[in-house]
Amino acid sequence: MKKELAQDVVLLKVEAPVIAKKRKAGQFIILRIHEYGERIPLTIADSDLEDGTITLIIQGVGKTTIELNSLKEGEYIQDIVGPLGTATHIENFGTTVPIGGGIGIAVAYPIAKALKEEGNKVISIIGARRKDLLILEDEIRSVSDEVFVCTDDGSYGEKGFVTDALQKLIDRNQKINQVITIGPLVMMKAVANLTKKYTIPTQASLNPIMIDGTGMCGGCRVSVDGKSRLVCVDGPEFDAHQIDFDELMQRLSSYRDLEQESLKMHVCKLHPKE
Repeated sequence: MKKELAQDVVLLKVEAPVIAKKRKAGQFIILRIHEYGERIPLTIADSDLEDGTITLIIQGVGKTTIELNSLKEGEYIQDIVGPLGTATHIENFGTTVPIGGGIGIAVAYPIAKALKEEGNKVISIIGARRKDLLILEDEIRSVSDEVFVCTDDGSYGEKGFVTDALQKLIDRNQKINQVITIGPLVMMKAVANLTKKYTIPTQASLNPIMIDGTGMCGGCRVSVDGKSRLVCVDGPEFDAHQIDFDELMQRLSSYRDLEQESLKMHVCKLHPKE
């Protein structure tokens, strides 16, 4: 199944019965579209045991994700490895606040669902730059006791950032036992800085560059509490108050020029000059 959720954002249901049976909230897969394709990590947004499928939500921003989103129903993906990573630690914390920004909402959904099933009070916060980029609102509402929706431009929900909604929760003296944030690094850093002031336990789900997904290449290194950790095997979730976000943002920008060059070559291949 293929469904467009927003501009350049596509939901794919992929047949992978073994992964569907074993996956847990917070885990991911690494796929390769074809024999010469690069390996990219994608979070498992959901699964269907009856159909033997996993749900992937992809934002087409680079060569491989754009190519993946161009697949038609019935076409094949070369290979998928998973489930990978350490599953989200789920217990009855009390009141939990999953925070998803942009495509990070696709990761927040299965986590919010698992937290609700465990008996937590779930107050979800989701945000996007504008209304047409917001995804999975209905799904988030179905597993939440309360939902705050934010858009940067005010085109839907409340105008502002997810941290503004979180601050409102804190200001109303809402007891928060656990926050988990997923989205752009700058957003997760802002959430971590806010919750640290109030000593609210906070986890951040990271999605850096990965190659093998088994801890061998070291490409997904991140500094946590001054120690080098590997997101693919030690994560993807870490104590947000101990992550060196500045270092991670700098590392992820190292390949930006190469990524743009790869995308440019892909576009030229699709649309050669006459």
